[in-house]
Amino acid sequence: MAVQATEKDGIVSILELQREPGRNVEDDHLNDSLGNPGLISPDKEDLSRLLTVPFSGRIRGGMRPGKKIIVMGIVDLEPESFDVSLNCGRDSEKEEPPYDVALKLTARFTDRQFLRSARVSGKWTEEEASTAYFPFIPDQPFRIEIHCEHQRFRIFVDGHQLFDFYHKVKSLSSIDTVRIQGDLQITKLG
Repeated sequence: MAVQATEKDGIVSILELQREPGRNVEDDHLNDSLGNPGLISPDKEDLSRLLTVPFSGRIRGGMRPGKKIIVMGIVDLEPESFDVSLNCGRDSEKEEPPYDVALKLTARFTDRQFLRSARVSGKWTEEEASTAYFPFIPDQPFRIEIHCEHQRFRIFVDGHQLFDFYHKVKSLSSIDTVRIQGDLQITKLG
């Protein structure tokens, strides 16, 4: 795997990434935003394993109001879909799918939908459809920001607020894992 990574202000940038399908990165860590506001940073030794898709990383201290997750990437040339999810229960990752998913964002290219849902007590909520605007273009970069507030997540794509998603999982601190999978390359996490 050829990877060249640089770190500036806690944001890791992958300059060249060769995908390895099916590989999970279990030991990468997301920094607690107290010491480094909203930034995701792996352990220094793990830079060579960072940002392969599918990606799984820990959110230290869980989510809380004021914390945000930033995912920057490039959509594949011929995409079908990709998902970004905030999950609960890092210790119970052996379950497929995870028991509780606080937020799952799904970009579907065939019908140009950006959907959101949650899984609470083992049951998926109905998928909520997004606005008529579909912000993703094949082979183009994007930036997703997930802002955690007291009652909801606010989702921005490329600086535009697309929608709110009210919390279905009430214990924000239990939201301890971010997972990214599908037809994309991750370039930065913050």
